Amino acid sequence: MNEYQKRINRVLDYIENNLDKNLTLEELADVSCFSRFHFARIFSALMGETLFQFIQRVRLEKAASRLAADPREAVINIAMDCGFANASSFSKSFKSQFGVSPSAWRSNLRQVQSNSGTEPGNLNKESRFIYRDTEYRTTSTVWRYEMNKTEVKVEVREVEPMTVAYIRHVGPYAGDAELFGRLFGQLFQWAGPRGVLNDESTKCISIYHDNPEVTDESKLRLSVCVTVPEGTEAEGDINIMTIPGGKYAIGHFELDVTEYGEAWAFLCGEWLASSGYEPDDRPCFEMMMNNPEEHPEGKHIVDIYEPVRPMK
Repeated sequence: MNEYQKRINRVLDYIENNLDKNLTLEELADVSCFSRFHFARIFSALMGETLFQFIQRVRLEKAASRLAADPREAVINIAMDCGFANASSFSKSFKSQFGVSPSAWRSNLRQVQSNSGTEPGNLNKESRFIYRDTEYRTTSTVWRYEMNKTEVKVEVREVEPMTVAYIRHVGPYAGDAELFGRLFGQLFQWAGPRGVLNDESTKCISIYHDNPEVTDESKLRLSVCVTVPEGTEAEGDINIMTIPGGKYAIGHFELDVTEYGEAWAFLCGEWLASSGYEPDDRPCFEMMMNNPEEHPEGKHIVDIYEPVRPMK
């Protein structure tokens, strides 16, 4: 079963990186290294939905997130980027999934944002803008805010691609410290004997592949990762993938385990709305910077990475 799940994870990564293409059963079966006859059945058994139900759902959820994040982008451009052949088929599928047209979905979300005070240029008063400057003679632009009387630094900079070993979880994860502990423990059992954890440059990362505001929590995909040298091979439960490089907004936080949702909401809502940037399609992730058990207050020091691009 571990080998089966590893092959299916490889297919999920391939789909996520190629949603704009015409994905075929034959192509994806080849990625999985299963026969074309058995692949579809194995995928359905492990994922709880058929292959093309999964592809259609992920495309629509990506489009829904893009519609909210890219208010100036034409609906047809988003549809094409998400793998739909034309506006008609996209609109029909979108309404079947979400109960409203793409335009109505975007309009409703913009109205909610306006009512909640998170329109661009209208920072929530609980988060006070202090200053922005350039540090250390780099190209990183740095913002400083106060969130709940704690200073938060956000910077935008270019990040290099990272090769990671990972274990994937599908299902609810919010606030479940036991789940994260179990997954990372399993990953560390693999990484320890291979000397990965002895490298001071090794990073522990949690990747969130879906938008929890759009995707049902039973289908949310989470990958817990450690960085590994390029060329590391997958083994057993462990898969290998590359986190894309590029421009990221990075929020530096010191949190209780219950405050992660608030930190994400701050970075992806209040900060983003006032920044002049918009999110793009790469996965967002967290990078753990400490062992909370060694912190005097049990705090989690964590960097949250949101992929961004200049607003059009």
